[in-house]
Amino acid sequence: MASKIAIDFIAQDLPETGTVVLFSGSKKSFSALLKKLDKQCEGQISKAMSVSSFEGQENQLIEILSPAKLNLSRILVLGLGDETASENRQWMNIGGRIGACAASDPQGLVTIMAQDIGDKHVFTPDAVASMATGYLMRRYEFDKYKKSTSEKASKPKHTIKTVALACKNVKACASAYKPLEALRAGVFMARDLVNEPGNILGPVEFALQIRELESLGLKVTILDEAEMAASKMNALLAVGQGSVRESRLAIMQWNGSDNAKDKPLAIVGKGVTFDSGGVSIKPSAGMEDMKGDMGGAACVTGLMRTLATRKAKANIIGVVGLTENMPDGKSYRPGDVVTSMSGQTIEVLNTDAEGRLVLADVLTYTIKHYKPTAVIDLATLTGAILVALGKEYAGLFSNNERLAKRLLKAGEVSGEKLWRMPLGKAYDKLIDSRIADMKNTGGRLAGSTTAAQFLQRYVGDTPWAHLDIAGTAMASPKSHINQSWGAGFGIQLLNELIMEHYE
Repeated sequence: MASKIAIDFIAQDLPETGTVVLFSGSKKSFSALLKKLDKQCEGQISKAMSVSSFEGQENQLIEILSPAKLNLSRILVLGLGDETASENRQWMNIGGRIGACAASDPQGLVTIMAQDIGDKHVFTPDAVASMATGYLMRRYEFDKYKKSTSEKASKPKHTIKTVALACKNVKACASAYKPLEALRAGVFMARDLVNEPGNILGPVEFALQIRELESLGLKVTILDEAEMAASKMNALLAVGQGSVRESRLAIMQWNGSDNAKDKPLAIVGKGVTFDSGGVSIKPSAGMEDMKGDMGGAACVTGLMRTLATRKAKANIIGVVGLTENMPDGKSYRPGDVVTSMSGQTIEVLNTDAEGRLVLADVLTYTIKHYKPTAVIDLATLTGAILVALGKEYAGLFSNNERLAKRLLKAGEVSGEKLWRMPLGKAYDKLIDSRIADMKNTGGRLAGSTTAAQFLQRYVGDTPWAHLDIAGTAMASPKSHINQSWGAGFGIQLLNELIMEHYE
């Protein structure tokens, strides 16, 4: 849900109330403020350090409640260790750690004293802004449906209202925070979308939320089923024909480049708002998680919000195919042959391999109408990618070495990591059909690769990358900056890519 915690950047004065967070490096690099504060509270900090064997190592933490001679609620001292924290991602994680240990206060105030500690921990404006963002990322909650008295009673009584960051250059830190606040808002939107239950968020409702982004300056176009049928998007429409809910195609355009004629970078997302598997129905165990099968579309939407909010100097187009895959007398069947927008025919062997049908038409539409310089698609596409990579990496498939290398680098910088997976003509035979141009599944072997090979047939010579985010967009491992079931994976990655190579 949208953050209700205010972020404030202040001059470096010790507050009189609330929770104060200080930092320590190694034993030899305690800050001057920490030593001064220890003296003011009659040595309580140093005593706590001695009892807990605190030496400022990474992840060490001491807490002093109601410190003597001071009106503070508590003092927290967080160890940063000896290793230099030089990347914004590291500082964001540190902010997340603070969000975990400073989650409540009687005065509703947390003040983070961002003072340099030796040569290894320098609190630049980017570092301070990243800490603020990490704090908010950690505090995200999706609790809109928790209405009972018992749930309300279990919440912390002392809600944080303001996080203040005491820093050297208030103006520079506030300026560095603006694009990160746009990033946070985009991530939160994606998390909200993924966490929403399927009965609340269908294709039409998703499209309406996208329409609201016009207020940020995005040009939004929504195609209904009649318009998609006129464009011969029969593969996407086949997936949704068993649902009482209509499918939609949503296009978001951001033209921020100084040269309006620059070809856009296209970001495409799979948006199956609930995937029952259709006639090839999934096992009931775990099917509730399939409300998150629109994680790719959620990422694209959150990314476009971020880009519009921070006024990115690039031309970017986001396109998402929104549909629901349900079993019904009108559902598409195993054995059906569907003609995609590209004119290529698809033999359907399994109606649960539906995401590639959605993306086939969305990729075709995007390349035909917008002629992008490159296209990147994101999809919770295969369970096979979890078998291969678990939940730590998303799978990367690409027909272009430069694009692949850029994405891998952006993944390392942002912390949303990718692993390059193979493509090759030898895999094509696994999806060749006896009666159509291709079939929609190649069987159990190399399942993620055959899905990517399928998509590759719809991009032609356009530089293209496919990100299989089935293991990272939902139910991913909790981290310093995410405790939510819906992660919002991909926004930080693509935002980094766009800043580095397209602005």
